[in-house]
Amino acid sequence: MFRRLRWFVGLNQKNWSTKRLVNVQQHGPARPNHLPVLDAVYEVAVYIHRFHNLDLFEQGWYKIKVTMRWEEGEDSYPGIPARVVQYEAPEVGSDNLCRVWMIDDTDNSFSTPPFQIRYARQDVFLSIMISFYLSFGEYEGQSSAVILKFELMHAPITETGSELQGSLDAYATSAHEYKIPPKALLGLHSYCPVHFDAFHAVLVDTSVHISLLKASYHTSPQKVSSDSRGSEGAYVEDYVGSNKVMLIKALMAAHDILLEDLRRISTGIDKAIDLTEITFEADATEWFSSTPPAHVKSIDGETLHQLSDETHISAEVHNSGNKAAHYINDLSKSFEPFSWDGHLLSSFESLGNQLLCLWNIFLKFHRENKTKILEFLRKSWAIDRRTEWSIWMVHSKVAMPHQYMGNGVEGTSLSHGIRRSSIIARRLTDDPIQTAMMRAELHRSGIAQMRINNRSIQDMYIFGDPLLVPIIIVECLTNMHYPANVNSNGIPLEDEVRHILENGPRTTKKLCGSSPHQNEHILRIVVFVHGFQGNHLDLRLVRNQWLLIDPKVQFLMSEANEDKTSGDFREMGLRLAQEVISFLKKKMDRASRSGNLKDIKLSFVGHSIGNLIIRTALTESIMEPYLRYLHTYVSISGPHLGYMYSSNSLFNSGLWILKKFKGTQCIHQLTFTDDPDLENTFIYNLSKERTLANFQNVLLLSSPQDGYVPYHSARIEPCPAASLDFSRRGKIFQEMLNNCLDQIRTHSDHRVVMRCDINFNTSSYGRNLNTLIGRTAHIEFLESDIFAKFIMWSFPELFR
Repeated sequence: MFRRLRWFVGLNQKNWSTKRLVNVQQHGPARPNHLPVLDAVYEVAVYIHRFHNLDLFEQGWYKIKVTMRWEEGEDSYPGIPARVVQYEAPEVGSDNLCRVWMIDDTDNSFSTPPFQIRYARQDVFLSIMISFYLSFGEYEGQSSAVILKFELMHAPITETGSELQGSLDAYATSAHEYKIPPKALLGLHSYCPVHFDAFHAVLVDTSVHISLLKASYHTSPQKVSSDSRGSEGAYVEDYVGSNKVMLIKALMAAHDILLEDLRRISTGIDKAIDLTEITFEADATEWFSSTPPAHVKSIDGETLHQLSDETHISAEVHNSGNKAAHYINDLSKSFEPFSWDGHLLSSFESLGNQLLCLWNIFLKFHRENKTKILEFLRKSWAIDRRTEWSIWMVHSKVAMPHQYMGNGVEGTSLSHGIRRSSIIARRLTDDPIQTAMMRAELHRSGIAQMRINNRSIQDMYIFGDPLLVPIIIVECLTNMHYPANVNSNGIPLEDEVRHILENGPRTTKKLCGSSPHQNEHILRIVVFVHGFQGNHLDLRLVRNQWLLIDPKVQFLMSEANEDKTSGDFREMGLRLAQEVISFLKKKMDRASRSGNLKDIKLSFVGHSIGNLIIRTALTESIMEPYLRYLHTYVSISGPHLGYMYSSNSLFNSGLWILKKFKGTQCIHQLTFTDDPDLENTFIYNLSKERTLANFQNVLLLSSPQDGYVPYHSARIEPCPAASLDFSRRGKIFQEMLNNCLDQIRTHSDHRVVMRCDINFNTSSYGRNLNTLIGRTAHIEFLESDIFAKFIMWSFPELFR
């Protein structure tokens, strides 16, 4: 059985529209047995600008399928594709993009032309806008959201012709949904980035534009009882509590929102918009004129509501909308039915026509400035997300002293006993891991009671179940060189930290990426290093987020130690250093040939023991000339203080087996058994090297649920067990801790050091061995990108 399909060639300036939603009829007086019916539609225009392949694992033909429906019911009341505009025609002779887009009547879907993807970071510019109609009357009087769904369709690269279309339509490889809240249906202009899953890492640059428009004025046959006739014999509607008042209010609100958004966008892109077609004379807003109907009649023909002089308004649309709203409010408070006379109908027409005129002006303006508008909306979206995602982020400021106090090795016996007893009491009542988890769960319970009711478009990957989203505790480490509330310049420390994170430092030396001119001459490189028995693609999700923030960044997914992570850290560090220098020289040479190379920003991201490999590589003499270029360091669950005080007995048993039967050298180094003298062990001596001191920004990511890496080791903070250890072992740990802290203290106003505590929702993990030994959370850093998205988009200055 053949499906009903509509195929169209997407040529330049091609425009197709449907009238399936509204039955447009000639205006005229209501005939007997017919009642006047007013209706409106939400027009949701989705502009699909570009398909950018970040990391598709398979070549082939792809296309984007778009559908829309009310949230109240999966199968009923779909959005109807109503208009398609192809802004630009595909290049002649291009073999990677077909010219055919499609509308399927069976599921009311729209599909872009198929395009071919052959390599990573490939761009396909689609430049197409599809408008959907949603009837205002379908959920009249109810508060319902709209679900906008994008599906990624795929076919093998060998498919052609009819086989290609059949294969593309067979199934979707991935999907991404957005929710449009009820408040946004009256008017919205928003950037809408479409991402799919980890195996289909792409970015589809889209924007959503919504307005409520008058659909038509037509008559609908209805059965009316004889007692519903007015004194003049005309059929009238019972207007008490009806949704016609709500419709008028909604149209007025949509008009104001659209007019304000036009001005906002025009100012934002510095491009004047022509509003000369809009008439602000009284005849253009006839419903709000100074001569409204003298009275409104009830079904008995008696005057029920006399309009006061206060409802007379000027010709200004803004003032007219406000005063008319008072009039509508008065009507809605009436306890008697009244007639919907010709004057109000014609006024409704005037309001609807003006709103439609504004909408058409915007569509024309958007077509002429599509790229600038998209970029403006994208910047606004990034700012709004920082605020929105703070729902799952808790920010705090932590003062870091010069040196942590000793653990009681020296001093009198009296002070030794007092200090020991106080430490034991604190240890019994304050377990850092339990405290961190309880703090996160308390915040999660607050989210469960939160009612998210905003006007922003909502990503269902995050808002689908807000309780499954990780809770992130952000601690910004500050110095105690100055009074607790001010920095060296006398500026309140809280304000200074906020200024650094949001705007960069106050000094003339700004964070990378702050100037378009500088961006052309700054080489930005990020090196990603995997962990034990890892793969060079382990950190691809973090890499993809970095690429979205800074598309011009050059990245190295280190392969030097793949399948070689069981040996000595010194050997792994040397291999990484050689790999990085080779990559750097190649990129520097290319950048020098293309222009003046003004600066280099070298950043590192490590997972697990990859962090120790990075720090070891930085100690190599061949890296010394490049240390001054170090920019941002992101440590994801890195055992910087080793496993001297690991409390995970199951994991410790696994480490013992690796040392006993596998002879794994790096495990000996991690557990301080590589030398009988603790002062000669690898990690202790690594702590003396200033491997972290040269980074402008240091982010330490940890999780209390991660049993593979000790919590204190990932955070570089005191360990309760070490505080109770008065042996030489405890003293060595204290020295090692202070050595690391000396390197991450913020000795300048433009340096940022943060600890980010990631608390994953473990309710869906189940009870298994991976959960018991803490492996699940350790791997979740690699399989989930929500935490990286929240952190990186909240502090984008650190990643540009």
